[in-house]
Amino acid sequence: MTPVQTQHPAGHRSPTAVAYDGHGPGPRIRDDMTVEVALSLMAGARVDHLVLCDGDDQSTGLVTLTWLAGLRDSPVYTDRIRLRDVLAPAR
Repeated sequence: MTPVQTQHPAGHRSPTAVAYDGHGPGPRIRDDMTVEVALSLMAGARVDHLVLCDGDDQSTGLVTLTWLAGLRDSPVYTDRIRLRDVLAPAR
């Protein structure tokens, strides 16, 4: 049997699950994610922000690509820093 490869038309993007709440649509994450993983997720999803959620999956804020890129370029950055370590305590 010959395997068949599925081809998508040029420019086709796979559907993504998004939810809308007060912070807009986008991938939803928790603050225990590392900055590196968040940046990788943004690149893979082709988005410029992520929606932060608490343990009850309620949105608590946004994390932007610009902010994460700036953080990555700071002298205190390591690849093990989690979002909760760099977010303002009063969100």
